[in-house]
Amino acid sequence: MKQFLILSRTPWRSSASRTQQLAARLRGGSVLFFEPAPSGGRVHREPGRQVRPNVTVYTLPPARPLLPGARLLQRRQTLRLAGFLQGAAQRHGFREPVLWTTRPDQVHLLDHLSFRGLVYDCDASWSRFPPQWEEELAAAADVVFAASPGLMDRLSRCGANTVLLPNGVNFPMFSRPSGDLPPELRDLRGPVLGWVGTIDAGLDLAPVAYAAEAHPEWTFVLLGRVRGRPRLDRLADLGNVRLLGRRHPVEVPDYVARFDVCLDLRRRDRSRSDIIPRRIYEYLSTGKPIVTHLYPGQVEAFPDVIYGAHTPAEYCRLCQRALEEAPDWVSPRRRDYGAAAAWSNRSLEVQRILDAIGLF
Repeated sequence: MKQFLILSRTPWRSSASRTQQLAARLRGGSVLFFEPAPSGGRVHREPGRQVRPNVTVYTLPPARPLLPGARLLQRRQTLRLAGFLQGAAQRHGFREPVLWTTRPDQVHLLDHLSFRGLVYDCDASWSRFPPQWEEELAAAADVVFAASPGLMDRLSRCGANTVLLPNGVNFPMFSRPSGDLPPELRDLRGPVLGWVGTIDAGLDLAPVAYAAEAHPEWTFVLLGRVRGRPRLDRLADLGNVRLLGRRHPVEVPDYVARFDVCLDLRRRDRSRSDIIPRRIYEYLSTGKPIVTHLYPGQVEAFPDVIYGAHTPAEYCRLCQRALEEAPDWVSPRRRDYGAAAAWSNRSLEVQRILDAIGLF
């Protein structure tokens, strides 16, 4: 059985990350999945927990963020992490597994671990780390998976082993027939326009506020946890905006099924990123109309099936157009895009590539 040590940048959780989705689908492979430590506590001393027949999750020891110049502390911390990883690998009988990395600072572990192949899966821009770290990691990797063309262009300069692997979606969950209507939405009669995602100070809510004021007959449903202190005063004063908070991932499709239009909003801190968020693929899988707020100069990823606006006023007009869209106009094409992005298809591509280079 093929063996994988996966160093995830996010915890194993019910709302599965990209790394988690791919790890769970490494059929025929045995996976030790290492999640970052929570703040405080001694979770890393607990035994690994089996979350899938072939996947065991361990929590790494706490690691302090270090400045690039703190070499001695960095080395001590690296040796501690490497010892933890090697110990878990030995307990499970792993011998020279494939090492799967997800962030540039993991490059420091390479000289202290035994592995027969190296994967770097990049789904974020890592400006907070020295560029040299990522360059060295990408150059050492047998294959680099990049989540967007922009990331691929940057990483391919480090070697010819870079492959485009966009984010994906749990297609069966979002394409299924709608289930029970959530209680909070049962009293709604007019059009419902909805957003799914985290709401914080970096999210530009101006298009929602503009459209909600212009069309009091529409209801805007914002689904997702509120983090930090976003300015919600303007929305809270509008009677047709509902902030419902976070819902369990398995419940989200039932809410989206009630949306007449799916809303995408831009984030002020990601104006240069061309990574397509998971939310877009979830929307596409439903076949419903989608309206997005574009950054200046942004290239639209799906211009044939998504309405793209540059101003709040244009966003409002395109929401109206989306509501008037013929039901079967482009819905099948949207669902085709969603089906192509299914995590099952993404993982098959990963396994095909790993098999071609002798790592699976």
